[in-house]
Amino acid sequence: MRVLVNKLFTYVNLHKGEEDKNKVLESVISNISFRGSNLWILACAIVVASVGLNVNSTAVIIGAMLISPLMGPIIGAGFGLGIYDFNLLKRSLKNLLVATLASLAVSTVYFYISPFKEAMPELLSRTSPNFYDILIAFAGGLVGVIATTRVEKGNPIPGVAIATALMPPLCTAGYGLALGNMKFFFGALYLYSINCVFICLATFLIVKYLQYPITKQLDEKHQKQVRYIITTLILILILPSIYFAYQLFQEKKYQHQINVFMETEFTDKGIAILYKKTKFNENPKKLELGFLTKRFNEEEIKSLNEKLKSYDLNNTKLLIIQDTTDLKSDILNEINYNKSVLSQKDVTILNLKNEIASNKYENKALLAEIKILFPEIENISIANHTFNEDTANTKTIPVLLYKSKTELDEASKQKLTLWLQQRLKKKQIEIYSQK
Repeated sequence: MRVLVNKLFTYVNLHKGEEDKNKVLESVISNISFRGSNLWILACAIVVASVGLNVNSTAVIIGAMLISPLMGPIIGAGFGLGIYDFNLLKRSLKNLLVATLASLAVSTVYFYISPFKEAMPELLSRTSPNFYDILIAFAGGLVGVIATTRVEKGNPIPGVAIATALMPPLCTAGYGLALGNMKFFFGALYLYSINCVFICLATFLIVKYLQYPITKQLDEKHQKQVRYIITTLILILILPSIYFAYQLFQEKKYQHQINVFMETEFTDKGIAILYKKTKFNENPKKLELGFLTKRFNEEEIKSLNEKLKSYDLNNTKLLIIQDTTDLKSDILNEINYNKSVLSQKDVTILNLKNEIASNKYENKALLAEIKILFPEIENISIANHTFNEDTANTKTIPVLLYKSKTELDEASKQKLTLWLQQRLKKKQIEIYSQK
């Protein structure tokens, strides 16, 4: 049994492949500063992330997270806390504060001057953190600090930067400041705080596990104080996030039951739903529905409200919008308008097609018919020609050019002209022989 335990321990032993502790500390300390190039890189990363959030581009946001140097002071704070180097902890927190304020300033200015103020999905997703964000931050922090302490750094660091997502919440907070939306500002700042604290906590735990040498020996009293501070900070952050996660779960469950109710009671019965709106955060919750043709009397509405409980939709009131005349009229008018009215481009294309069709003659078919009446004709070519009658007016006349074994006499030409006028429904036709 002991052999099996020892073998299992070799698989999970973090001391294997570990970098020299002094070198790791030197690397951590060198990455906490936000002066010169690091500050410029951070500002550029913030602009890139803000643009990505503004245009809802996931790829651009990921790029910004990869070039961001924000992880440095957070890991530095975790190391400082783990080895009781309060000077390192103080420097790390100071640099993190500088980076945070600089990021908020840059993102706020960007969103203030940006002409696009709409809150896109990528931006909205950073305003309501929950317990899952804590798990991501903690797991990402573990990966980040483990990679930092390895001889072979490998590829985890970029992945950690993407997963923990420090940049987007800061940019979202800047968006909230720029628009004066404090809900966005505090929600995004809360997510940013979660990421920072739990990355720092993960770093602290790994530093303790790897037994990095303590810089300053603390007595039992001060060690308890450190533990109390860490525990209190964790509880302050974790309890609201658990509540938000529970709310998210309840809302997803509620929306699922709403869809089941709508499908069973309306869609499966061939009743087309024109409008739907749910109000989950009201008391009682509300479900508003509008229908294309179906109208309900008071008894039917009462019956549907009673059925809500059987779908586990308690404390919910169904409101059916009966007066949908204007809405239906607008939709139908738009459909008819799109069918009957062509765009300017389509009109131009149609006119060109008509013009080409009016100027096009089936020479081959006409030749076959003409040969029956005039066997001596071998080939023809007919097309419209435009003549200028004066400086202001033009006249378009079909002109027939024919090739024949013998020249047509005047009587035959007259006969051919009259036949073509009748056949092509043209008032005037010119006929010429190809010499």
